[in-house]
Amino acid sequence: MTTTKKKISRRKFIVRTLLGGTGVILGTAYLARNPLRRELNKSLNAAEPPFMGNTDTPLVWFEITSDNKVRLHSPKVEMGQGTFTGLAQLAADELEVDVTQIEMVHAETITGNVDGMSTGGSTSIASLWQPLRELAATMREMLKLQAAKQMGLEVQALEVSNGVIASGSNSMTYGQVVDGVTEWEIPEIPALKDANDFKFIGKPVPRLDLTDKVVGTPMFGIDASMPDMLFGAVVRPSQIGAKFISADATEAHNMPGVVRVVEEEDFIGVVAHTMIEAENAKKVIKVEWQTERNWSTQDIEDLIKVGNGDPMVIQKTGNAKKILEDQESNDNGDIITAEFKSPIGAHAQLEPNGAVAFVESDKATIMISTQVVSFTRKEVAERLGFDEEQVNVIPTYLGGGFGRRLHTPNAVQAALMSKAVGKPVKCFFDRKEEFQNDTFRPPTHHLLKAKLDSNGMIEAFEHNVSSGDVMYGSPLVPGFVEPILGSDIGAWRGGMIQYGAIPNFRAVSWRVKLPFATSWWRSLGLLANTFAIESFLDELALKNGKNPVEFRLQQIQNDKAGDRLRKVIEAAADKANYTDEVVNGIAMGFAASTDAGTPCAHVAEVSIENKQIKVHKVTCSIDPGIAVNPDQVKAQCEGSIIMGISASMFERMYVEEGQLRPIIYGPYQMALMRHAPKDIDVIILENNDKPGAVGEPPLGPIGAAIANAVFRLTSQRLREMPLQLA
Repeated sequence: MTTTKKKISRRKFIVRTLLGGTGVILGTAYLARNPLRRELNKSLNAAEPPFMGNTDTPLVWFEITSDNKVRLHSPKVEMGQGTFTGLAQLAADELEVDVTQIEMVHAETITGNVDGMSTGGSTSIASLWQPLRELAATMREMLKLQAAKQMGLEVQALEVSNGVIASGSNSMTYGQVVDGVTEWEIPEIPALKDANDFKFIGKPVPRLDLTDKVVGTPMFGIDASMPDMLFGAVVRPSQIGAKFISADATEAHNMPGVVRVVEEEDFIGVVAHTMIEAENAKKVIKVEWQTERNWSTQDIEDLIKVGNGDPMVIQKTGNAKKILEDQESNDNGDIITAEFKSPIGAHAQLEPNGAVAFVESDKATIMISTQVVSFTRKEVAERLGFDEEQVNVIPTYLGGGFGRRLHTPNAVQAALMSKAVGKPVKCFFDRKEEFQNDTFRPPTHHLLKAKLDSNGMIEAFEHNVSSGDVMYGSPLVPGFVEPILGSDIGAWRGGMIQYGAIPNFRAVSWRVKLPFATSWWRSLGLLANTFAIESFLDELALKNGKNPVEFRLQQIQNDKAGDRLRKVIEAAADKANYTDEVVNGIAMGFAASTDAGTPCAHVAEVSIENKQIKVHKVTCSIDPGIAVNPDQVKAQCEGSIIMGISASMFERMYVEEGQLRPIIYGPYQMALMRHAPKDIDVIILENNDKPGAVGEPPLGPIGAAIANAVFRLTSQRLREMPLQLA
């Protein structure tokens, strides 16, 4: 189908204008350095990234089928977070169809519906809240205009319900309207529904992908296949910092089933008739790697200490530095200090990385689990010497993302092997390779200082966090951003002070370059930073004999963000009947955080059994603004809390003899079913007029909440994750 009008939407105009203005701000910030950098970082910390895709026409988004279904080609990928169901709810309300009439599919890049950003940062629903509803409403009006022509009626006489356009006894389904139409009139964007008229938004609609996942319908990247497909295996290094020098594949050429050994400038791989044959041949290739040093865990811990690397003040109010330095020089004991640590963390997602690729003379097709469809297409096109339009990336469901698939260069490797043999090639990491070649959550070191006034209120507060790269460890971030912003916003996410009533506070980010790849991990630095800050807040409250909930409330600023934070803190404490007392061997721990504009608070109920920490219940209060699907918001909170329990109580990667270990599940300890709380009680507040982030904010407080409960039970202040009793 083609359109009769070509125009730029006002949304795209606004986005482009904003980006242009940001460029001016960035340039100015670079010249003025820290003061304007802090303002820019403050804005970015609370920013809601806009959708960066095609919103000019609904025709690249919606496809009406003959059986009156609406196929929505989503530029956001479904990786278990419920995005497909939420987006279907947004579209169904404005299209005037039942949500069960929406068929959600991943948009192939050939459709033109490509997201210039990615699927990550808890932005899928938030960034499409306005544009998708506008597109759906516009599509509805396009269908009405076409139906009016076909029925010979005025469009004002038509009404729509469940995909049927009617006027009196005359009616047509959407499927009938579109039959044979090749040109469409695109009207101005109509007024959107009032919240009171929503049929599906705000309702607990069942997951659209639930049945297929329960019965095991093939849908993930590892399920993907193409006719006449071969299998590839790539030799990957086990040592940190290893660089490919050369390889001797003489023996591999003669292994059973081998079709070809493919050697490129940066990797060597084998293509064979079966996966086992490819893996067996890979094992006999003798590769020469160059490594500079055999790193150890102690080496990494020495690197990551506050004081090493490049510091930048990311937040500053008043003069906390001078107050704290003056008090330290007086040596009168009024300064309270504490250190906290977090380890290297793996993604450990169930589905390893991989792709199926078929490269022909003038085009390439890639089937892949990826969070970065656009970037994957770009990388494959550049390596093959193709235009981007010649590469069709077909996204699949993800068997776990969590940031691991925000860079999928394995697509390039599969494509090059396919090009070499002229057939489709499927190539996946094995579990050992997935662990050793992860883009890890970086370890952190925190140094906190505070001074209390005579009334027990915080007079000065300072948070220093040292971390490896997160944002700057990703090829998604253009090189010009680093010298402008200075600090890594991913590393210090959650590291700013959210208690604005403190008269003097500052946060300092220390950037350390680590010898292995670190990058995005669900919630980025939020878990580690909140663990440090909220554990320290608890310590300050108890030092003054104050209730930690009331103590936090006293430090909150009276503005919109502060009001929303105050309400989630009060809601969690009230619902859990928070107490500082240990009752029947169970203690409560409290913590709160604000991430991507979404405040969240947890009360963890904890006991010690056989010298092990046991979490019995977590009460979670969250304010994501409009909850498009309350059930899914609760599910995201539950998933975040359990993932946070796993990360804060069990997970840790080590460095031994230059290798990252463990390399398999089991030795890499994770939370098991028996470690999950028996009850997770989620309270949803909606104190904003649009949806906000949900997928990551609930990860923030859980580690600190558990540690704070443990202190009440044992008087041990746990300052290092994973949390372990002495």
